Amino acid sequence: MSDTSRGQEPNSRLRRHVARHRGRYAVYLMGCLLFSTGAAFFIHADLGTDPLDVFALGLLEHAPLTIGIAQALVAVVCLAVWAGWNRRRPPVSPFVTFFLCGSVIDVLRAVDAAGLVPVRPGALMLVGVLLCTYGSALIIMSGIGIRAMDLVAITMTHRWRWPFWAAKGSLELILLVTGYLLGGPVGLGTVCFLVLVDTLIQPCMWLNARLFSLRNHGLDRPVPVSAEPGPATA
Repeated sequence: MSDTSRGQEPNSRLRRHVARHRGRYAVYLMGCLLFSTGAAFFIHADLGTDPLDVFALGLLEHAPLTIGIAQALVAVVCLAVWAGWNRRRPPVSPFVTFFLCGSVIDVLRAVDAAGLVPVRPGALMLVGVLLCTYGSALIIMSGIGIRAMDLVAITMTHRWRWPFWAAKGSLELILLVTGYLLGGPVGLGTVCFLVLVDTLIQPCMWLNARLFSLRNHGLDRPVPVSAEPGPATA
């Protein structure tokens, strides 16, 4: 086989993979956009943010980073935990999701997109709850680029038989305490995220399956599909 043919084969596999899973990629990207918008609303409401952003914003108080980079660092830690626990090479896509969502939040903050929504901070926070909940459900159900923290939480649900909300909530509590000690914003919004978003993700996934016949590629299997082509994708 010529070098040209060998170079074209991975590209051909990638095109076939994307074409085969086009619908799942659309669900994934929509989930990333909705979640990032909801997180930006939380930050703009200034009533406290979700635990991941509490940590990211707290870290920004001490280092010249962006939210995208800060979240990517969290993803590296989560993927290392997941890889050691499952004794498998970690997928790259969850890292991409954290960096992508964090970077979208950076852009939305820069253009003050949340400031264009003419509602009070409390209402803006509640809209953020809805967007983060539905966005998280879509990302998980796509099975592509599941957020690194959700990846660990899903492993906890399979290994320890914990409810998903309890597994994810315990991880977010660690981020929350660490972020608070770093100076991140904690308040009513943080409580609403922990109480409402984490507990409503699973019911939201159930509704998506019942009303829109969306298959749950994330919780249907112990090891989610990565965004990379290969025999593991199904």
